[in-house]
Amino acid sequence: MFPTLKLFQSLPCPEKPHCTRSNCLFSHRPDLNHIPVTPVPVDTPKPTHSSPSKQPPPVAAVASASIPAKRSVGSPLLRTAGPSNGTSTGEPPTKFQRVGTPKRPIAVPTGPQTSSNGVPVLRVNAAQSQVAVPVRQAMLKNLYDHFVILYEHILAANPTLAAEHALKQEEEVYKKSSKLTYRNAVISSIAALKRRPKPDSTGHPSVGSEADVLAREEMRKKVAALRLSAAQLEPYVLSLDAMRTWGYVVEVPPGPGGERPHEEGAVMTCERCAQKFLVKRREEADECRFHWGRPFSSKVNGEKRRVYTCCSRTPDEEGCQTGPHVFYESNAEDLHRRHAFTHTRSPTDSQDAGPSSDPALDVVALDCEMIYTTGGMRVARVSVIDSAGKEIFDEYVQMDEGVEAIDLNTRFSGITDETLASALMPLAAIRRSMDAFINAHTIIIGHALENDLKTLRMIHHRCVDTAVLFPHPAGPPYRRALRALAKEYLGQTIQAAGAAGHSSVEDSVATLDLVRWHVVNGRKPAPKPTPVPAPAEASTTPAPANA
Repeated sequence: MFPTLKLFQSLPCPEKPHCTRSNCLFSHRPDLNHIPVTPVPVDTPKPTHSSPSKQPPPVAAVASASIPAKRSVGSPLLRTAGPSNGTSTGEPPTKFQRVGTPKRPIAVPTGPQTSSNGVPVLRVNAAQSQVAVPVRQAMLKNLYDHFVILYEHILAANPTLAAEHALKQEEEVYKKSSKLTYRNAVISSIAALKRRPKPDSTGHPSVGSEADVLAREEMRKKVAALRLSAAQLEPYVLSLDAMRTWGYVVEVPPGPGGERPHEEGAVMTCERCAQKFLVKRREEADECRFHWGRPFSSKVNGEKRRVYTCCSRTPDEEGCQTGPHVFYESNAEDLHRRHAFTHTRSPTDSQDAGPSSDPALDVVALDCEMIYTTGGMRVARVSVIDSAGKEIFDEYVQMDEGVEAIDLNTRFSGITDETLASALMPLAAIRRSMDAFINAHTIIIGHALENDLKTLRMIHHRCVDTAVLFPHPAGPPYRRALRALAKEYLGQTIQAAGAAGHSSVEDSVATLDLVRWHVVNGRKPAPKPTPVPAPAEASTTPAPANA
């Protein structure tokens, strides 16, 4: 037998009355009857001031709630037991917490904040960034420097553009690369920036991050591939009431038309300077001083004033350009007296070939260039393209007999003496040529199309006008410029020839592309209500016997 260490001498023997062991490990002292139990601390809810009636349990009750030193894991007392300092964390033990698949932390910029030298500051959580923040900041500075070089022509008007796009580009690169490929991905982005042409406006295709440029290019391809059909454009065709609202001539004015083709020798009011003048040919015309730009409201030193776009002078100051006096007419009766209005021709159906024998197209886009003459403003060039953007007609117009040019308005029309001299067909012949591909059912697309139809003396009721599709915030009769719409929605710069003037082919392509863009991206117009035919009135006349 091994000698006992008397470690259990303080505990009474469980079989004290009947113990038969000669050398018992426990004590047989008569004063030891209670088995000591180690208490386990249990958190109890603290009393609140709102319920004074509830008193904390007595200490004896807590002591009696003691539990053995070892219990099963599922014991409720063990689950409610807190740490030794008496506070409860409210969370399960770590080994019982559910741990999912670890995900890569994403650390992206929180805002386009910049340093004193203009370089954007990358504000991210360093613990969540897979790439060291100093490395990302250095790469961001490189991107910013190259955006500054790219945007040198537009940065003065948009000083924060380079910083915003550099932050966006760095975020795109970080999200699609790993810790090992991040540097090379940034270097590739910088190389792509160097290959971009420098933009001259914020609507240029080169403006934006890589994702912006790619999205814009995809949209351009999608718009260019769309061949518009009459069924697609039917909801966009203007109603007669809308055409009247926007100044279209919807019916032929009374009278034969064309009885007074010009006003040479008559007194008219100058459109440029609002003075009365005697209408003369260009070589004899009196000089007028005017502004070729439009007036707009501008704030100078906090004071709002009206100035011209051409020279920033006020309407009270002298004009910035000289030229002959001219006049402009918009009244349908006056225009009818110069050259008669006519409807577009009706569709022609062949009994043998059927309705498809008519060569007219379903959809065309049209634009005209005008000049000032002794007969008011007259058409000098007509351009028409089909629904795929292919040019099908582009002709200069010979003035009617007795009508002489006063001002070619080259800055806007692009017409010169040489191009006008090359014209072979007068307006009547131009209209007959257009009948080959336009009939009354053809949908004509244009921008401020009522002006083109007026100068063509054409009455047409199936029109889609981009000035209506993209309205001015102030509503009619105000309208946004075609150049501004092309920049904003197509990322294209048109009418950029300056004093050399516009191109009617370029403008007609831009209007077609704007309608394509609207069909793909714009809000669809509400369906037109189907007209309900009026009930036929009962006739009081007896029908013939052989009816």
